[in-house]
Amino acid sequence: MIVTVTPNAALDVTYTVDSLVPDAVHRARDVRRRAGGKGVNVARVLHALGADVRAVVTAGGATGAEFAADLGAAGLPADLVPIDGETRRTTTVLSAVDGSVTLLNEPGPELSAAEWALLAERVRRREPEVLVCSGSLPPGAPPDGYARLLAGRTSVLDTSGAALLPGLAGRPAVVKPNLEELREVTGLDDPIAAAAELRKAGAGAVVVSLGADGLLAVTAAGTWHATPSKVLTGNSTGAGDAVVAALALGLCRREPWPEILRRAVALSGAAVLGPLAGDVDLAHYHRELAAVRVRPEGES
Repeated sequence: MIVTVTPNAALDVTYTVDSLVPDAVHRARDVRRRAGGKGVNVARVLHALGADVRAVVTAGGATGAEFAADLGAAGLPADLVPIDGETRRTTTVLSAVDGSVTLLNEPGPELSAAEWALLAERVRRREPEVLVCSGSLPPGAPPDGYARLLAGRTSVLDTSGAALLPGLAGRPAVVKPNLEELREVTGLDDPIAAAAELRKAGAGAVVVSLGADGLLAVTAAGTWHATPSKVLTGNSTGAGDAVVAALALGLCRREPWPEILRRAVALSGAAVLGPLAGDVDLAHYHRELAAVRVRPEGES
């Protein structure tokens, strides 16, 4: 089983507008609400692929009740950790004219020590083959909270900022920053050199999201660059979570890195074509699998 952990879960609200213009009144074409947070999105992708997955998430207040109801309606296996605070909301504004995406993320409620301990116990009880820890740590969580959850497990860590470096003490099998997050945490512009620093700090492998240029993987077995067959436009908010889903599935199946990266790039594109974060266009995914190019870094 793959277990995803989302300690700072959110109800995602997505507005689609004709175009986003500062200092203007906008009428939304469409408004959608669903349970989200990075780990939930990862679990949705894995569930769509038929994988054995369970999401461990926090939920509290009226928003938490709406969040839980949506998970139930989706049939997504989940362990809900009740909290006293109100589940946060994230707001996405998608511009139809150019595909640009604007995100507004609330900080989330503060977790008590008892609530964090309950979340950790839910993870231990599941005994995951692969553990995925995604997203920000909420206020009140221990700074090394991810390291404690990851320790001794095959795992993927997808976080940034203050939570990333302490999380490496848990020795995750894979860390998945984007270029900006990698630069922020290392101070280095060269992604290969920066990834090497994260590996020295405890990461087994580093997979860097390069946006339209695909993925860069720096691992003990080698360094690869995986690129899609074409650039896609759509809703990019769940693309990174789809990559994490592919990484977790590849670890669970003990696949070689080129195969893992091929699936990751194909799933990322399929997520861009999905209407909401956590959705994937499975037809595109299956077509793209054979078209993704994976080559050793430095090879033209």
